[in-house]
Amino acid sequence: MALTKLFFRDWVELGMKMKFLLPLTLLGTLLAQDKTPVVTERQENQQKRIAAGVENGSLNKREARRLRAQERDLQREKQAAKADGVVTPGERKELREDSKTISKRIYRQKHDAQTAAPKP
Repeated sequence: MALTKLFFRDWVELGMKMKFLLPLTLLGTLLAQDKTPVVTERQENQQKRIAAGVENGSLNKREARRLRAQERDLQREKQAAKADGVVTPGERKELREDSKTISKRIYRQKHDAQTAAPKP
């Protein structure tokens, strides 16, 4: 009888701990989803700009391929920064600067003399 009460009490305590820890764990997971929202938003915008440039012919295939490779490199850099669970202010600054550099390259490539035939 005493052994049954002991196990029951342990289960009750465990249940109470889980009620407290589970919401904290979920909150931590939600907050950790995107530690670089500015970079993520800029990347999405840049990918759209590259696609639009290919569509209207202001980017040729070589330029688009090169710009997409730079975007992939930035994505890898971002994943490496997030790998330890903490994106430091220095890492965040470097990601933003790299993203800004790619943005400028997209602009220059779209406005240079090289063009491709627009897609029908």
